[in-house]
Amino acid sequence: MKPTTGTRLGSTACTAEVIVVRAPDAEVDLTCGSTPMAPLPAETTTEVGEDGPGAVVGKRYVHPPSGMELLCTKAGAGLLRVGGEPLEIKKAKNLPSSD
Repeated sequence: MKPTTGTRLGSTACTAEVIVVRAPDAEVDLTCGSTPMAPLPAETTTEVGEDGPGAVVGKRYVHPPSGMELLCTKAGAGLLRVGGEPLEIKKAKNLPSSD
């Protein structure tokens, strides 16, 4: 799939939902709970058990090799992956002190 910026995707394995903040340059295999993500409204077809820490609402997830960034809008038990690699939670930037 080649998601575009602003696309809302849902997991077919759990309740996780994301918005694409930064789209990848090429097609990617985006999964959650080892099943493909689908455009909303996504119908949950399988049930995922505890698959790592899961997707946390309000967190941004990044995949540096592809340049993709996602914002989690609804938490779920599945772990977000691109091509089998787990996505990382984006770290907050350090702001300059206001002495």
